[in-house]
Amino acid sequence: MLKKKTLLYLALLVFISLTYKVNSQNEIDTTLQPAPDSSFTEFTPVKDYPEISENDLILDMLDSLVAVKFYSNSTFTADTVALNRYDFAPGYIPEYPDSVLQKRIEDLNLMTPIELTFNKWVKNYIHVYANKRREVSSRVLGLAEIYFPLFEEMLDKYNMPLELKYLAVVESALNPTANSRAGAKGLWQFMYGTGKMYGLKVNSLVDDRFDPYKSTDAACRHLKDLYDIYGNWNLALAAYNSGAGNVNKAIRRAGGTKSYWAIWPFLPRETRGYVPAFIAAMYIMNYAAEHNIYPIDPGIYFQEIDTVIVNEVLSFDQLSEFMNIEMDQLKMLNPTFKEGIIPSNEDNKYVLRLPVAYISAYIEHEKELFEYKTSKGIEKDKLLAEIKKAQERNIHIVRSGENLGLIAQRYRCSVYNLRSWNNLRGNTIYPGQKLVVYAPGYSGTTSTTSKSNASADISNRDKDYHIVRNGENLGLIANKYKCSVSDLKAWNNLSGNLIQPNQKLIVYAPKAESTKVSANADTKSNKSYVYHTVRKGDTLWDIAKLYEGVSVDEIKKLNDIHNSKKLKPGQKIKVAVKS
Repeated sequence: MLKKKTLLYLALLVFISLTYKVNSQNEIDTTLQPAPDSSFTEFTPVKDYPEISENDLILDMLDSLVAVKFYSNSTFTADTVALNRYDFAPGYIPEYPDSVLQKRIEDLNLMTPIELTFNKWVKNYIHVYANKRREVSSRVLGLAEIYFPLFEEMLDKYNMPLELKYLAVVESALNPTANSRAGAKGLWQFMYGTGKMYGLKVNSLVDDRFDPYKSTDAACRHLKDLYDIYGNWNLALAAYNSGAGNVNKAIRRAGGTKSYWAIWPFLPRETRGYVPAFIAAMYIMNYAAEHNIYPIDPGIYFQEIDTVIVNEVLSFDQLSEFMNIEMDQLKMLNPTFKEGIIPSNEDNKYVLRLPVAYISAYIEHEKELFEYKTSKGIEKDKLLAEIKKAQERNIHIVRSGENLGLIAQRYRCSVYNLRSWNNLRGNTIYPGQKLVVYAPGYSGTTSTTSKSNASADISNRDKDYHIVRNGENLGLIANKYKCSVSDLKAWNNLSGNLIQPNQKLIVYAPKAESTKVSANADTKSNKSYVYHTVRKGDTLWDIAKLYEGVSVDEIKKLNDIHNSKKLKPGQKIKVAVKS
């Protein structure tokens, strides 16, 4: 009976409180109603809202609210006093017996599907992180606040152990611009070939291996593929370091067993320390305070960074000057862009990482930013010229079994071109050698032309001067003046094949040319014709831009082209250029 009375009493209290709330709300709502007016018939919605100033303080407060959590240090602190829960003296280096280290690693092992073992090799690496490289460990702890949330997000996407994030500590010490002596680059230390397999693009302006997002995604896919092969995370880690081939050899030599510690003696020396270093890195990141090690504030955290899509070509100089962003911060957040140029266009747009505080300003003033001319005079046309130059120039890394003939065939050039571009005296090349190669596109650049006119007799020629136009090379100029590239180099004391627009070259034109009109000349417009060889990806707009004063319509009329989308690589396009 008492219980029933209690329940009825509670129900009555709830009812009274709700009634009071509703009545209070109604009273408030009543005060907001318009005054009675006989002409008022219905509510008319307002279509045009009053403009709010971009400097409005409320907007500023709303924007700042995004990162307020981190400014209050509620999730991260570098305060040594607050973190030093063991009251260690400054500079004191704690030492622990093996039994304590082993117990801690056993506790970590319970939380992950990756097999964690304690032995003397793991102990050696713990000593490195906790004693020899304490300062580096502090910096890594700080940088983890920038990169670990990204790693965890990507690992979760592929349903992989989150502890794999510690692999980047071993690979790069969380340095986004890390570059090894072997040529591996970025947070996840991708070699050129492996990166290419996983869609990471590399050219003179952009290296996706340095992109935190793209490289992390590629690393996850690569590790997942390796795990699918071995069904063992430690073997997958070993293969990530040394390649699946070396791991397969070690497995065969160990009698076919798929256990990392069983095949350990048969692995390359570097790989023997790889998994122990991973275990040690995971240990120190979880037990840093126990070793009197504390993070160094990285200056910015993951949640304080956002991204925007860049729609047009843009330079770091424009961003730094126009938006007052420190150049070092731009480079740190965007190491992908090697020359500080973001080569975005309609077909290929890039992502820019910026501090959250700058995102609104970027979006609001995007148009003015793209049009801004820096103190260095960097303009859109100059940036486009740099991009075009970078797209035409490539670096080829010689692979085992390749020779100049095969490489020349691949890039649709001649062996003579390759030797000239790289100052090679003979045909000998070796694996790993880097060769400069230029995209094909101009006729008259092969060695055949040069050889057929190898020794021009200047007694039958008239001395003249040629001003180099944008897009011209020595082969094209030699073809125009019926001489060889060697002649041009000799006449102008050139040691290589590099020339610049507006450069003045001495030339000797055949005298016969001065008394009659060339068969390829247009007497009315004072133009002559050259033939452009279409390369993969070329458009008529691309071709027109290579030659001064040439339009797309002129090329279409000259070549009877009705469908510009049907250009084929290797096709010869006739172009009228100024004589």
